[in-house]
Amino acid sequence: MLYSNLDVSEMFVDRQSQRSSMHTQHLNEQLVRVLKTIGYDVGFQKGQGQYLYDRDGSRYLDLLSGFGVFAIGRNHPALRTALKSVLDSDLPNLVQLDVSTLAGVLAERLLKHVPYLDKVFFANSGAECVEAAIKFARGATGRPGIVHCAHSYHGLTYGALSLTDDANFRGGFEPLLPGCTSVPFNDLDALERALSSRQIAAFIVEPIQGKGVNIPSDEFLPGAAALCRKYGTLFVADEIQTGMGRTGRFLAVEHWNVEPDIVLLSKALSGGHVPVGALLTRKHIFDKIFNRMDRAVVHGSTFAKNDMAMAAGIATLEVIESEKLVEAAAKRGAELKLALMRLIPGYELLKEVRGKGLMIGVEFGPPKSLRLKASWNVLESASKGLFCQLITVPLFKDHKILTQVSGHGSHTIKLLPSLNITEEDCKWIETAFDTVIASSHKVPGAIWSLGKTLVDNAVRKSA
Repeated sequence: MLYSNLDVSEMFVDRQSQRSSMHTQHLNEQLVRVLKTIGYDVGFQKGQGQYLYDRDGSRYLDLLSGFGVFAIGRNHPALRTALKSVLDSDLPNLVQLDVSTLAGVLAERLLKHVPYLDKVFFANSGAECVEAAIKFARGATGRPGIVHCAHSYHGLTYGALSLTDDANFRGGFEPLLPGCTSVPFNDLDALERALSSRQIAAFIVEPIQGKGVNIPSDEFLPGAAALCRKYGTLFVADEIQTGMGRTGRFLAVEHWNVEPDIVLLSKALSGGHVPVGALLTRKHIFDKIFNRMDRAVVHGSTFAKNDMAMAAGIATLEVIESEKLVEAAAKRGAELKLALMRLIPGYELLKEVRGKGLMIGVEFGPPKSLRLKASWNVLESASKGLFCQLITVPLFKDHKILTQVSGHGSHTIKLLPSLNITEEDCKWIETAFDTVIASSHKVPGAIWSLGKTLVDNAVRKSA
């Protein structure tokens, strides 16, 4: 048969030179334009661990890790072995009128890490988990309201977008889900005012906000949990990016000794190969949703418990545990954060380095010297947050480090490397940031020439 010789890896090699033209014609032309404008269209050919390799064989250190997906690194051999074993076994996948053995195993292993929760619902993505949390909270409490925080990001499907406080994402898609309101992050008084109506089903919060790497005060999350108990509101921790060891604990809420009613996981759980998400919750909540035999499938998702996804989750947990990646994230993250903090006194544009584990934000801000201030103001007038591109682009082009600004209009660059980065990788990061930030303080200079190009592009875009 013709398909017996189908080799997708060979197809990748044969067609990779056409990737941009295919995307321009059939997919997202605007993304292709963005990549070409900032010089990121290098044609990555291979990924291994924390590294990427372009068409010329140059090695890059990936500090984006697929928005945190590749916590165990790309193409981990244990993950590949697990997935191959499923493909080679002719398992009875997605029978639907049966229960999945591998789903049972993965649920059991996840709950060992979160022993105060009892039940797991699997989904295909983080956004699907957020959608499920909205339904579970409303169904379990009989209340309509959902409260989230300012500057939050919970996904781009309609329910999740309704809990995402970013006009750039929301614009053009409103009206969104009714009953969703925001309160300032770190403001317990505002949260209590919102919950006191006793109409709020759930308060959903990222323990550390991804957009900006915003860290809560030590009082906020414990106080929020207490307020939720007081007013009968479910506490939902969106750990889709912060969970699975990212912050130096299995869950970020562990830093504040908080036990949520619902925990959402995804991204890293997939191992980077097969999308998967998990909602972990208490039995009494779960039983309110699936409360009779005729409601046994009242919420679900066709592909959610597929064997490949479950195997990916099981293998990822095995790697995290056997390689002690949670502990590694805590150690390397503390070292890296300290190294970057040491740069602050030498550079007036560098304002703060914050984070936990290997979720680190490097924030820039207005300078004091007149020459730098004038250049900064030109960039800000053209597009808020544009200065960070003067850091990320040279990091990529000159130092082979892939990273990203932490949100639209943000002055913070977010670092989300694989949890297995080495001491040498951390030195690579420190040296590159030091060099690029030093260049950004030289006006005129090569970096500010790039700034003029970015301003011209921003002006043309607004026109």
